[in-house]
Amino acid sequence: MELLNSILYDTVYHSAPIILCVIGGIFAYKANVLNIALEGMMLNGAFISVLVEYLTGSVALAVIAAIVTTLLWGLVFSFLGITCNGNVIVIGLGINLIVPAIAKFVLKVMELANISLQDVGVADFKINIPGIKSIPLIGGIVSGHPVITYLAFIGIAAAAILMYKTKFGIYVRVVGENEDSAISLGLKTQKYKYIAVLIGAFCCALAGINLSMERMAMFTSDMTAGRGFIAIAAIYCGQGKPVQSSLYAILFGVARSLAVNLSVYAEPAAGMFDTIPYIIMVAVLAVVSFMKFKDVKVRGYKFD
Repeated sequence: MELLNSILYDTVYHSAPIILCVIGGIFAYKANVLNIALEGMMLNGAFISVLVEYLTGSVALAVIAAIVTTLLWGLVFSFLGITCNGNVIVIGLGINLIVPAIAKFVLKVMELANISLQDVGVADFKINIPGIKSIPLIGGIVSGHPVITYLAFIGIAAAAILMYKTKFGIYVRVVGENEDSAISLGLKTQKYKYIAVLIGAFCCALAGINLSMERMAMFTSDMTAGRGFIAIAAIYCGQGKPVQSSLYAILFGVARSLAVNLSVYAEPAAGMFDTIPYIIMVAVLAVVSFMKFKDVKVRGYKFD
């Protein structure tokens, strides 16, 4: 029972940053802009939040700095990829390479292997929900997470409402599905693409803050460990739909949770369990791609 509780708690724990990247990425996806820079933007949020808190001792300033700088990366991505019609894949990969390089350079200048926060700890960010904490099994899973973790799961519903129940969401989808029609309707397509990318940057900043400051109270190089790419895989598998894509993100969270908890009993082979989330990601992508291909073939399309 203790192992089960630990697996379920860690599922929520590991799913949150991926869900946040998924929520942010689906808007760019629906606007027909593949934001491949989710990984770099999340790492920027993780690095800047810890760095600013380490230098100033202010959590509020750290959060603001992480969000603002990540939004700046979003503007860079948007300007080069949307305004200048650059290749968004190349631009996104460039950001994914530049951000960790900057982080490593700063750590080198500071002569630190990593940045550990001294005046705040992981326990300072956890919220114990009154009434729920005492409920057997459920209390130990739902209660005791940092605030951004709860925002991630609330964000699933918020993203679904914004995408399908508001004019903004409708316009974003129109821009992505048929840009020429959107222009003929008088929509400023670049404006909606910019906003879509910036929503992603904002969510990635929160994911980075959650990953480094709230969960670990420290920053280490490349600590995002491919979570941004896992989010892109989840968006692809869920076809950009908030709930479905988030369910795939939770699936990867389950895989990570199993890897962490089962590795405790593996002793020398513990390192092998770190591959579980990535193996599942490849397997899920393969199955989803096959199902899509099969569905298209059944409908009568032919491939040369």
